[in-house]
Amino acid sequence: MAAMAKHAENERFTYADYLTWPDGERWELIDGEAYCMSPAPGSKHQDVSRELFVIIAQYLKGKPCKVYSAPYDVRLPENAATSDNYIETVVQPDIVVVCDRSKLDDRGCKGAPDLVIEILSPSTSKMDLQDKFFLYQRVGVKEYWLVHPSDKTVMVFRLNNQGEYGRADMFAGDDKVSVPLLGELIIDLKDVFLE
Repeated sequence: MAAMAKHAENERFTYADYLTWPDGERWELIDGEAYCMSPAPGSKHQDVSRELFVIIAQYLKGKPCKVYSAPYDVRLPENAATSDNYIETVVQPDIVVVCDRSKLDDRGCKGAPDLVIEILSPSTSKMDLQDKFFLYQRVGVKEYWLVHPSDKTVMVFRLNNQGEYGRADMFAGDDKVSVPLLGELIIDLKDVFLE
């Protein structure tokens, strides 16, 4: 099942609307359009997410940046002063790293995280590859990873000086991925793609 819009395309929603929807359902808003994020991710997706999260969390212990995993709301307002009634984009990336703690509150993150990792699933891959790619680029997410659990590949997009993602750095199998954004972190993919 693909991520589907909740209502007709011309109907727009805000974060205030989103807060009224049932807790048992996962939704995302992109530019006011609602997407149901069901069904839940499968085991392989969860395994990869867990391993990446643990590696990053252990590395960041005692450092200023914080890592969070879905479900975790990332509100992307047009500007920092935008109230919930006007925020039309809220996403729940698989993993986010936020280094500017002023963006954190009890509801999640308000503003662009430094790093976003999306783990591709059949139901969300088109959205992750297209809609979220351009969204994260537009709002200034410094680094965007697309992880394909079945192929055991990682595409890393880094924001360049023009505010665009250049060509992806590609990693596979037992490659090591350095994350200079976070200092000296190096992620060995053989520790991520466990059998």
